[in-house]
Amino acid sequence: MMPFEIIMAPADIYLAYEGEPFPAIDAAPTGNWMPLGTAGKRNQSEKGVIITHGQTLKEHFTTGSSGPVKVVRTGESLSISVEIEDMTLEQYAKALNGMGLGSIAQGSGVAGAKTMPMRQGIDVTTFALLIRSYSPYGDGMNFQYQIPKVYQSSSPKVMFDGNGSAATLALEYKALEDPNADSDSLRFGLLIAQTSFAQ
Repeated sequence: MMPFEIIMAPADIYLAYEGEPFPAIDAAPTGNWMPLGTAGKRNQSEKGVIITHGQTLKEHFTTGSSGPVKVVRTGESLSISVEIEDMTLEQYAKALNGMGLGSIAQGSGVAGAKTMPMRQGIDVTTFALLIRSYSPYGDGMNFQYQIPKVYQSSSPKVMFDGNGSAATLALEYKALEDPNADSDSLRFGLLIAQTSFAQ
């Protein structure tokens, strides 16, 4: 619905291990791309997906001026925040370093179960992250962030309050520079907005 440049829709987040190829802008994420939340955006809290382009700037002053005469960027960051209302262990593991799941087999007098270790260890797992929403250039087209290297940086708190609130995992993914990028400007990845359909 016009105006297309005003996007009033949620975004889906997909994770894969670092190195996974990104899907074409007009193709559905397949293969090792897994949605964050069993039901994708339907498992997000109403806060939605927040993308922050952080930066640190240094202003330079000279003796003869009362205002800054030059500025340089001394640091920058890219972070993605979302709250997931999904307590399946498959999703919980994405909050805790991508931990592998185990299982307890059902048997005589033994209930079947899934298990997940909670100690994450020294090494931090890195992922590729894809965010997909609607294009600001027309109906039925896509808008996607392709971030080749991120890690889960938050310290998730889970609360079971019994007052009708959903138990939630608050996640934040921070980008690391991709050493395999084709240029310095692509070290945090690429933002693509579809403008037409394939012929």
